[in-house]
Amino acid sequence: MAIKGNIIVGQSGGPTAVINSSLAGVIEAAKDAGVKKIYGMHNGIEGLLKEDIIDLNDHIKDAQDLALLRRTPSAFLGSCRYKLPVIEGNEEVYEKLFAILEKYNIQYLLYNGGNDSMDTVKMLSDYASLHNKPQKFMGIPKTIDNDLPMTDHCPGFGSAAKYIAASMKEIIRDNAVYGETRTNICIVEIMGRHAGWLTAAAALSKGPDCCGPDMIYLPEAPFDPEDFMKRVKELAKTKKSIVIAVSEGVKLADGRFVCELSGGSDKLDAFGHKQLSGVGTYLAQRITAETEFKARSIEFSTLQRCAAHLTSLTDADEAYGVGYLAAQKAFEGCTGMMVTIQVTSRKPYIVEYSQFDIHEIANVERKIPQKWIINDGTYVSDEFVKYARPLIIGELQPHFAGGVPVHITLE
Repeated sequence: MAIKGNIIVGQSGGPTAVINSSLAGVIEAAKDAGVKKIYGMHNGIEGLLKEDIIDLNDHIKDAQDLALLRRTPSAFLGSCRYKLPVIEGNEEVYEKLFAILEKYNIQYLLYNGGNDSMDTVKMLSDYASLHNKPQKFMGIPKTIDNDLPMTDHCPGFGSAAKYIAASMKEIIRDNAVYGETRTNICIVEIMGRHAGWLTAAAALSKGPDCCGPDMIYLPEAPFDPEDFMKRVKELAKTKKSIVIAVSEGVKLADGRFVCELSGGSDKLDAFGHKQLSGVGTYLAQRITAETEFKARSIEFSTLQRCAAHLTSLTDADEAYGVGYLAAQKAFEGCTGMMVTIQVTSRKPYIVEYSQFDIHEIANVERKIPQKWIINDGTYVSDEFVKYARPLIIGELQPHFAGGVPVHITLE
C-alpha cells in the first residue's frame, strides 16, 4: 500500500505511564508503512495551532530509543488541555489548522487522549467532512480514569491500578506497625472525578498476605459523612489499623463534592472541570476532631499516573497495540474513529482490537456498574477484581543507570 503524505501525532490531557508506548506504536507503524515524515505536536493541538511541530525522526532514531520511549513516563511530546471551539462561527481556527496540515503535507492526524481529546478528533473529522478535506483523523485511547466508552478498558489504567494496588499493600503494612498500642486510621485519596475505576483498584491489594482496604468509596455511590463516621467507629472496636480508599470525586446525596466541605477550589480547566483535592484531608481531620483516634491522609496525586517503574506489561503492550493499529487504519482510509480493546476471554486473557465511531465516544463517561458496588456503597465486588486483575499482570522493567530509571526526553 502506497502511503501518500505524512503523519502527525499528538498527546493530550493527563499523561500515563504507557502513553509513550502508544507513541512508539505509531512511529513503528509509520516506519513499516514507509511514511517519509513522522511529526509530533509539541503540547498537543494547542502546539499545532502555534505550528510547534517536532520531526520525530530527529529524536527517535533506533530500536534503543524506542525501547527507552516505552519506559518513559509522562507525555514525551508534551500535553495540553485545549478545547477546540464549535465549528460554526469559528471557522478561522480550523482554517488555520488545516493550512498547517497542508503546509507539511500531513494526511494523517492521530490524537492520543481521553474523553476531551476524543472531542478534538470528532471536531477535526467533522470539519474535514464538511469541507471535503482529504486528511484522516484517528483517536488513540488513553486515560488512567478508564472511563472511555465502547472499549473494555483504556491503556494507562492497568499501570495506574498496579501502582495503587502495590502502594495500598505497603500502606496497610506500614499503618499496622504499632499493633495494639493505638488506633491508626489512614485515608488514601485516589484520582477519579465521576468514575471510580482507580479507587476500586485498591481492592486488588487484597490477597493471602494482605487484608486489603477496610472500605472503598467511589463517586458512583452517594457519600454520607455521618454514616462514614459511624462505620469508622464500629471498625475501631475490633481493629487498631484501618485503611480506607476514597475517590477525590465522592459526592454528597445533593451532588456536592465532599472536598468542597473543607473549602475546595473554584478553579476550572478549559473543559469546565473543577479541580478536586482535599477529601482525604477533610475526612482525616473530622476523625481526629470527633474521636480519640490518630488519623492521617495520603494523596497519591500524580504518582498514580507517572510511576513507570511499576508499569504493567499487559498495559504497555496494549498501549503500543492501539497506537500501531490507529496508524494502520488511518493509512487504510479510516477517519473519525477511535481504536478499542475488546476482551474475548479473561482466563486465559485474550484481546482483540477494533475501532468505533468517535461521535459515540467523545464526551461520554463510562462509570463502574452499580452491580459491582457492594456493602452499601463501601466496597467493590469480586466481579470488579476479575475484570481488573488481568490488566495489571507483568512488568515492563526500566533500564537503570546510577541506580535510577533512564528516560528519553526532547531536551
